[in-house]
Amino acid sequence: GKLYQHAPTETSQATLASVSPVFAVMKFDKEGNTTYFEKKKTELYQELGLQARDLRFQHVMSIATRNNRIIMRMEFLKAVITPEFLLILDYRNLSLEHWLLSQLASQLAGEGQLVTYSLPFEFRAIEAILQYWISKLQGRLNTLQPQILETLEALVDPKLLSVDRSKLHILLQNGKSLSELETDLKVFKETILEILDEEELIEELCLSKWTDPQVFQESTSGIDHAEEMELLLENYYRQAEDLANEARELRVLIDDSESIIFINLDSHRNVMMRLNLQLTMGTFSVSLFGLIGVAFGMNLESSLEEDPRIFWLVTGIMFLGSGLIWRRLLSFLGRHLEPPLPPHVCMAVLKKSQPSAGRVEIKNSFKAETFGLSRTLPNQ
Repeated sequence: GKLYQHAPTETSQATLASVSPVFAVMKFDKEGNTTYFEKKKTELYQELGLQARDLRFQHVMSIATRNNRIIMRMEFLKAVITPEFLLILDYRNLSLEHWLLSQLASQLAGEGQLVTYSLPFEFRAIEAILQYWISKLQGRLNTLQPQILETLEALVDPKLLSVDRSKLHILLQNGKSLSELETDLKVFKETILEILDEEELIEELCLSKWTDPQVFQESTSGIDHAEEMELLLENYYRQAEDLANEARELRVLIDDSESIIFINLDSHRNVMMRLNLQLTMGTFSVSLFGLIGVAFGMNLESSLEEDPRIFWLVTGIMFLGSGLIWRRLLSFLGRHLEPPLPPHVCMAVLKKSQPSAGRVEIKNSFKAETFGLSRTLPNQ
């Protein structure tokens, strides 16, 4: 029994000890030629002159240099850049593999739309990866924006007495996706900003400057490669900042629309409560004068029941008195529930507080309608 219990444990430990991580690698050279191979992690970092922790790719985002090598981590995109070639590790992803085969090779060869095609190879590799990541973030925003606007347009309707739960569920999912996008944009900007704040890190990214004498001579004589690298990173930082601003506008629009939805629901709830109060007052008025009928309905004899005109007289008094009391209660309700007049504001103060034209730009007509609705609903 003891041998049976310990045998599987020893076998599993031996199996784990004999297995080493294997990377599926796609290699690109300066001409855009592509090769595929698989290599163990230990052999790969020894060939590149790196250490084991340098190739420990977690799902993070960072750009670092080790031993004249650039290691880029863009979540699932893992790359090692040298002055002569680019390595993409664990490339077996459908969307990533499509980009690698259709665009990256031509961009590295100088046939794409990269602005750094005349600079050393590492510039083209860094720009191609940053461009891919920015386009991916832009695609996520372009997918979320129409969905959010369409959902808000269906929810923000003053004629609706209730809110569609399915639309709220869609808005909740889109809100979570928007939060994830904002987090990714924030991490991307922080990653680039860490490099821009340190001049030494920018210098280390210029690999060919320290290995190629011709490039070093060009950098010292006229073309400052460190400055070109800084401009390249600033360009993609600004693009990420623009995407973050658009995502922030969507977030503000969602928050304002939620306020409008609550205002609509409160408005309809107030109407129902007012109607209920009016019916309660009407019932009170009728029941108050109904006491006369109760008095005459008792089995007591008087001289009034002998006169045929007394029935119509008492009935008229009951209805007339009930109507008068109901009208008095309604007027009392209208006086006390009427909203107070807004305080008078001087026009000079309004002119000072009004923002200058052109400072705020509304990019969508639905957004203008939404903010306009938020100003009119409280008055209603």
